[in-house]
Amino acid sequence: MSGFTELTGWRLAGLVLVGIPLVWWIWESRWDARLFNPQPGCRYENRSARQAAALLVGCPELQVLDVRTARETAQGTLPGARRITWGEPGFREQVARMDRDRPVLVYCAGGYRSRKSVEVLRSLGFKSVHHLHRGMLAWRRSGQGVVPPAVDAV
Repeated sequence: MSGFTELTGWRLAGLVLVGIPLVWWIWESRWDARLFNPQPGCRYENRSARQAAALLVGCPELQVLDVRTARETAQGTLPGARRITWGEPGFREQVARMDRDRPVLVYCAGGYRSRKSVEVLRSLGFKSVHHLHRGMLAWRRSGQGVVPPAVDAV
């Protein structure tokens, strides 16, 4: 009977290890399809770390929005990033003061908060929003460098 219990336990563990990421991937794919769908006159894109790095270099008018906490940004940010922490009171109002006609690259630690921020940016009428897929996790894994946070980013 002990072997049966262990086997069942391993099967259950396997289902959990495979099932949770699979469910997240399906949910995230559906969210992305809705969030990054084409709109006339607008550009909403999910960018890899390499694509985001190219955007930082090739788009001087780019606004970089870091929606992580002060504790997270203290470990480094993308060049030129401005921090407005997702979920804090006044987030929407602070974001609304940004220039809606200039493109925005938004990121967080892993992608959830920045996706929520893309929803806010879209609802406020921003025309060009780029999301760093998987956030700083992907940025660091790709070997991209970070810089200390700007004084006005805090």
